[in-house]
Amino acid sequence: MPVTIRDVAKRLKLSITTVSRALDGYDDVAAETRERVIRVAREMGYVPSRAARQLRRQRADAIGYIIPTSKPRFADPFFSEFIAGLGDEAASRHFDLLVSTASPGEAEGQMYERWTQSKRVDGLVLSRMRLNDWRVEYLAQMGFPFVTLGRTAMPIDHPYIEVDGRAGFAALVRHLAAWEHRRIAYIGAPPDLKLQADRLAGYRAGLEAVGIAFDDALVAEGHLTRVGGYEAARLLLSLPEPPTALIGANDLTAIGAMRAARERGLIVGRDLAVAGFDGIEDAEHTQPPLTTLNQPVYELARRLVSMLLSLLDGEPLAERHILLQPELIVRESTGG
Repeated sequence: MPVTIRDVAKRLKLSITTVSRALDGYDDVAAETRERVIRVAREMGYVPSRAARQLRRQRADAIGYIIPTSKPRFADPFFSEFIAGLGDEAASRHFDLLVSTASPGEAEGQMYERWTQSKRVDGLVLSRMRLNDWRVEYLAQMGFPFVTLGRTAMPIDHPYIEVDGRAGFAALVRHLAAWEHRRIAYIGAPPDLKLQADRLAGYRAGLEAVGIAFDDALVAEGHLTRVGGYEAARLLLSLPEPPTALIGANDLTAIGAMRAARERGLIVGRDLAVAGFDGIEDAEHTQPPLTTLNQPVYELARRLVSMLLSLLDGEPLAERHILLQPELIVRESTGG
């Protein structure tokens, strides 16, 4: 028969309550007693009931992540890498990760309500932040713990990690201008996203820094997908005076643009420069390899989980707002 907490308590001549609180890490149990309980429980092969532990502590021992996409599968490698980081860090801290998808709108709102009010998770990680993000407002009003990858434009303080897309895109434009490109196009993201505002601002700042006038005709929306990048690039490359360089708001957009260039008989890296943002693994294996602004997606996810679990434990965060710089990786797609 499996060893029970009653057996451990009997061996130690302690109450079941004391043993339970020692195993759960409560600080009202003396350190020496707690160490003795843990040692004896391990020697006896006691495995605590997760359900009972959760009930005692009134916690789910789980965090949640709702992918903000209408796609039924992980079409964007960014999400796969991000979820891997979330899951690995959660598992290393003995937490579960609950993942689902929801299209922005009523279904998404219902899912957040269900997860928070039923306490299926103890905290949430958010990404693809919007300029005016109801998720942040809702969770802040509920007092529900959350952390985000990126910020909003709203005056609500919350813990986040942000990769500086504005500075990154300005640097990317300067890189292309150094190769004598003057017709540099930008294929962006949906306008409600904060990353779109930042990356477009960086694109414009980069043009200004090198003395190139901004041209509305060289800006298109690509929806952060391969198909969107492909369709936007087709339109841009059919202009009477087409661009000589294309920057995608993410790597998938840029990969789609490369396909459009090949269909027009252009050689990427010679006839047309193409670059993206994210640093997904696929970018290294395109033909030619894609120049990109790399953000450490996996490590960002792990760090966000660590921040969230600190919040759940009531520990002060060393940094509530973290701004990181992306790394420009120059490959053959821009002729470098």
